[in-house]
Amino acid sequence: MFSVLKPHRWKLALLLIAANLGLLLHLACGELKSVSEWVWLDIIGEGGSALLALIWLGLVLKSRPAGRVTQYLALGLSCIFFSWWIDSLDEFIRLPDSISWDHWLESGPMPVGMILLTIGIYHWHHEQLAISAQMEKRERLFREHRLFDKLTPLAGADYLKRQLIDSLRDSQAQQQPLSLLALDLDNFATINQVYGHAEGDAVLQAVSHVLLLNLRRQDLLCRLAGDRFVVLLPNTGERQAQGLALELQHAVQSLAHKTRQQGERLQLAATTAVAMALQESPHELLTRLNMGLARAKQPLAKSA
Repeated sequence: MFSVLKPHRWKLALLLIAANLGLLLHLACGELKSVSEWVWLDIIGEGGSALLALIWLGLVLKSRPAGRVTQYLALGLSCIFFSWWIDSLDEFIRLPDSISWDHWLESGPMPVGMILLTIGIYHWHHEQLAISAQMEKRERLFREHRLFDKLTPLAGADYLKRQLIDSLRDSQAQQQPLSLLALDLDNFATINQVYGHAEGDAVLQAVSHVLLLNLRRQDLLCRLAGDRFVVLLPNTGERQAQGLALELQHAVQSLAHKTRQQGERLQLAATTAVAMALQESPHELLTRLNMGLARAKQPLAKSA
């Protein structure tokens, strides 16, 4: 507790000095009242308010980092405490009627403290809004993170379907073409059988990086399942998408991936298919894309 309040020791020391000076000034200029003159309701109300203000001050200093907002809150609560403290001294010490400075000490700090406290709460409110916005952003990123593939740095099938819904809507609204590109590694099962699944995972990671390097900034690359990748191509017609598919095929074939144990270079190849979006649902578009990829892989299956 004391270690937390240590950075604010000067504020607390000045408040303690001010409170004691007020007490000494009252004792020097007035006389103590007898117990029979005490008004317990006023003592509890004014003294209790001063005690609560002091507790609030301690909680603020303990729970908040040092800074401008904390300064406003601390100064405001200090003024409010001082005003209630001086007010409570009147219940124990009688001052002569000729003295008027006690009214200034009682009433002057209160509006100043309320103004400072209001300014502090206003900025505190904006702090909380900023923190809430950051928390919402982190929560949204966390939810989206769960939609990403665990093996590669790519989004998964669920993320692709979500983005495809938005992209189809934007494409229709803006009258811009939208295409999908599917890429499937050839004979990938053989790599897993001969070199093991760990090597197969390394191949998928290497291929995903190569594909990313050969795509445009606006393109979205996702790992649909296994060794199948799908690219969302906004503002892209079918002919341009076919050109990109050919470039990706060449990039995979040129990949010099060597196995981690034997150091043997794997001769990789890929089959691609392209489908330009029509007036259809995301499910229908993905089905048409998968059918096109299946047709493109038929010659390879016959040769195998």
